[in-house]
Amino acid sequence: MYIASVFGREILVMDPETGQIINRFGAERGVDTPDDLAFGPDGSLYWTSIMTGEVGMLTPQGGNITQKVAMGVNPITFSDDGRLFVALDFFGDGLYELDPGLIKQPRLIIKDLGWLNGMDWGQDGYLYGPIWSKGKVVRIDVKNGTNTSVAEGFGLPAAVKFDAKGYLYVADHMKGEISRVDVKTGGRDVISTELPGLDNLAFDSKGRLFVSNAQDGSIFEIHPDGTKRPVSPGGMIAPGGVAVMQRPDGESVFVADIFTLHEFDGLTGKERSIERDWIGVPDVIVAPNTVSSDGDKLVLSSWISNAVQVWDPKTRKLVRNIIYPTDFPALPINAISFQGDLVISELKLDGTGGRVVRVNSDNIKDQIIIADGLTMPAGLAAKDNNLWVSDWVTGMVLQITIDGKKVSTPIQIAKNLSFPEGLAPDGKGGLLVIETGAGRLSRIDIKKQKVSIVAEGLDLGARASRDAPPTWIFNGVAVGRSGAIYVTGDTANVLYRIESEP
Repeated sequence: MYIASVFGREILVMDPETGQIINRFGAERGVDTPDDLAFGPDGSLYWTSIMTGEVGMLTPQGGNITQKVAMGVNPITFSDDGRLFVALDFFGDGLYELDPGLIKQPRLIIKDLGWLNGMDWGQDGYLYGPIWSKGKVVRIDVKNGTNTSVAEGFGLPAAVKFDAKGYLYVADHMKGEISRVDVKTGGRDVISTELPGLDNLAFDSKGRLFVSNAQDGSIFEIHPDGTKRPVSPGGMIAPGGVAVMQRPDGESVFVADIFTLHEFDGLTGKERSIERDWIGVPDVIVAPNTVSSDGDKLVLSSWISNAVQVWDPKTRKLVRNIIYPTDFPALPINAISFQGDLVISELKLDGTGGRVVRVNSDNIKDQIIIADGLTMPAGLAAKDNNLWVSDWVTGMVLQITIDGKKVSTPIQIAKNLSFPEGLAPDGKGGLLVIETGAGRLSRIDIKKQKVSIVAEGLDLGARASRDAPPTWIFNGVAVGRSGAIYVTGDTANVLYRIESEP
């Protein structure tokens, strides 16, 4: 079984009986942010790269060919006569026919469908697929782009596949349901439930149905009676920022995990709650890369969705929702609360570096620049009206405010760090910093400007896609009132608890 991993930036080959990974195809084979897969008539493996906008092909002889289509290229399928089709989702919207050799220019069939996702060909010669934003499945004539509704009433339908008998199976991402649809009558039966985050599905040569989950990375086999057999367990898929909130009975540790926000018990690691991102649904969290504490609220940031949000864990509702305009010249990399405002590290899109800005309204254009001319601002930390930022490229940590006032020239308090990302005050007058290039947690003595190692051998520092910010997932650090230090590892998809020395 072949599986695409967008944020793992690889294609995995899994034994469907045991869940064992038996092969991987990554950057060394030209694979980057693969979202969907299809095999061509000659056995070539094709994939779509949603974040680079390319379609790639690995031939049986080991050759590699890629073609630029458009950002958001997502589902891919072959017709029975060997024609190749892809569509755009989330970063674009349209259906294309491609040259299987990836040489001729793509042919646009229809645009603005509403995000056509995982699709399949019917025995009647029509293309079938779910329209994510409209909650329906359609039949498409690829000659002229005309389409008709086959079944409606889904939450966020993510993919369809036909079985050998001609029934169409639909994976509903938001409702967590697998439905079987009779495309002749439109009748449908729900055959399996309680699978929120469903992304795709596939039948093997024996007619067995397997499903994948975008939010936790799990793989299940769905039996005809609707029962599930776990093939590969789920968990965190891209743990980024981390924040700690005190409870009467302990500490809650929140982890930003791209499509979810996890709450764990700080002592046991047991999951206490999960908040989900439903792409395209209003008033929900959106693809959080980082999370930080703001009293009894949490500040989230996402360069993927161009947003900074404040979320209330008690009401489970958004308090603030700052969406960057599509034409805004920067991306948010990290965000924290500072003196009642939000402070955001931004990466400029014109290639001139980054800056740290301060915002006190929901209009990101109403920002005050605290520090400009930075190369790649990443982690942020604040204590006693002082503010610090890590610079991923230069390997420095800089102080940019003193007693609440910005400094004319940032003050270097640490240098020669290896791709520093997450920052946090350690409660002892120092700063903790994640050195992602070295896989370690270090401590900065602010007064002496000296760096010491706290923990080494951490499995973190995932490499970024070439068109993404170099911080990629983001490795965060936070300190609880107990003194425990929490660190995310985006390579191993883990949360570390490190006991600090007295």
